Amino acid sequence: MKNSVKEIEKLKKEKDAIILAHNYQRKEVQEIADFLGDSLELAKKAATLSSKIIVFAGVSFMAETAKILNPDKKVLLPEKEAYCEMAEMVDIGKLKELKKKYPDAAVVSYINTTAETKTLTDIVCTSANAVKIVESLPQKRIIFIPDKNLGTYVKKRSSKEIILYEGFCYVHHKLIMKKDIEKIRKEYPDAHLMVHPETPEEIQEMADSILSTGQMLKEASKIPEKTIIVGTEIGMVDRLKRDIPDKEFIPLTMRARCRGMKEITLESILNSLKYERYEIFLDKETMEKARVPIERMLKVK
Repeated sequence: MKNSVKEIEKLKKEKDAIILAHNYQRKEVQEIADFLGDSLELAKKAATLSSKIIVFAGVSFMAETAKILNPDKKVLLPEKEAYCEMAEMVDIGKLKELKKKYPDAAVVSYINTTAETKTLTDIVCTSANAVKIVESLPQKRIIFIPDKNLGTYVKKRSSKEIILYEGFCYVHHKLIMKKDIEKIRKEYPDAHLMVHPETPEEIQEMADSILSTGQMLKEASKIPEKTIIVGTEIGMVDRLKRDIPDKEFIPLTMRARCRGMKEITLESILNSLKYERYEIFLDKETMEKARVPIERMLKVK
């Protein structure tokens, strides 16, 4: 592993490359990253980069976003199979039908969507800013895609009419269960439970706080309890432990593991740099159309 890290550092300098990584990546991948963050932080960072090559340790829609914001740079996704199943749930035909059915509605797409979906979107959001983005719009009716759980979270906190799409993150929707909370509450009765808004409504209602991964990092140090249960993908626990060592972080369940995120390893990052694979290619028209809703999001304060 040490040799891989040294070689990665060497190649980064030689090729003027930067490594961006999501909070759900493996511990060793998080540690080699030049910048680590949630979807919003990574989108903001991608918009400011000067490096010739961007290696994106995340899933495909994240690498696509980096390419859209940096059309003249080489963006590499270390593993072909690193993709988000929720992003693939959007049926473009169904989305077009929804737009025809509700012509007065604005389409708000979770950033966890493909570049093609973003071309049919008015504005993008992340789990950290979804409510703020929806409330910033003049339209009273919102088509929210694709995550029905995040959409429900927004609906409860918004003055707008929210039309939900039947998409979900399988990690948060299927692998984090009510019985997990009941069990861990008995083991750690004095702990604080924070969950991600991609979890089902019944899970959110059992939590002490509902936070995006970026918000978890900001809020965890302020939470009075010394033990915090983390209801999201298990990679987040590594990030929290490293950044806030004076608290105890416990995963709600070890099942909460994203296949796409965990595809990426130090070896695949090394090979990605060495052979400059797998490059993200998007046509000019798609990038131009998809850039508009992303930039709109980045302008919302």
